[in-house]
Amino acid sequence: MPNILAISNNNDILSSIVDILKLADYNVWEADNGKDGIIKARNLHPDLIVCALDSDIIDGYVVLKIIREHEALSFIPFIFVTEDDTPRNVRMGMNLGADDYITKPFSPSELLSALECRLKKAFKQQKYHIGHVATGVNESENSILPFSMSSFIGNRNSRYFRDRQKIYEEGELPLNLYFIIKGRVKTFKSVEYRREFITGLQGEGDFLGHIALLNGGNYNESAEAIGDVILAIIPVSNFEEIISVSSHARRYFIQLLVRNLEKKEAQLLSIAFDSLRKRIADVLLDLNKVFNYDGIKFSRSNLAALVGVPKESFVRMLSEMRDERIVEIRDGIIYIIDNDKLLALQNDRRDNI
Repeated sequence: MPNILAISNNNDILSSIVDILKLADYNVWEADNGKDGIIKARNLHPDLIVCALDSDIIDGYVVLKIIREHEALSFIPFIFVTEDDTPRNVRMGMNLGADDYITKPFSPSELLSALECRLKKAFKQQKYHIGHVATGVNESENSILPFSMSSFIGNRNSRYFRDRQKIYEEGELPLNLYFIIKGRVKTFKSVEYRREFITGLQGEGDFLGHIALLNGGNYNESAEAIGDVILAIIPVSNFEEIISVSSHARRYFIQLLVRNLEKKEAQLLSIAFDSLRKRIADVLLDLNKVFNYDGIKFSRSNLAALVGVPKESFVRMLSEMRDERIVEIRDGIIYIIDNDKLLALQNDRRDNI
């Protein structure tokens, strides 16, 4: 059943909402003030929010505004329960992105009807978005897939992962194939002294976990969310079924496997033979595409792990590039300001390690 977050600083109203929803077999989380409601929404990622805040320091409008400004939460249906349904207040709520208003006192049927309507609408929108991203995968692969990627992915459950949350860990038995609907994910291997060797950075439209499923073994690397991430979850049984019945699907995922091996081979050769400046130039140019040319929002530790050097060496070289006006750093975000110089550095063979 869907997970509902109920927010109210009125104990009687909160108890009433919770009782009605639990009797209807919904999973319910409670918050008795606006601040706690925002924290729980960010941490738990509910399917719908019911808000009945009366004259709280953080009122319902503030909660709604913060929820709508949070990218990973912005699509969650939000229902106000209020005594004040004047046109002015209703318009204010709708302008902020409220989905519905319920006036107190309300009956159980009113509350449940509003929830069912908004959940159905949200589910349809979510299916459309997943299908739209999946269609983009077909287009990006030059339509090498005669089978329908959107139908393979479009009816799946999705799950939210917060920043730095593990999706799966090295050594675990794979139970699902993952498809990135929104956000970015890093894959990495653990090495000595608790260090990480980053093996890849995946974004919207990429699959995760297919290598272990194709190999028939455990995960040989870990996957972790970078920022807010939404994934479609495809059970291993569904993956095995489509691989067994569709030669086109087999070909597609084998091609993904080959490209992955080629990338890792190139990464290892670069670490073995290229200068530090060239390796950093390669990584920055690649990440600039991943982040849609809107600044590289990646920690220095992650960048150093991706290049394959100690953090201190990476920071020193990045500072040199900044002094040479190749990159600019604002609020910790790296912006490439001289793409030609960075491209030229790809041919730099000096050993700067």
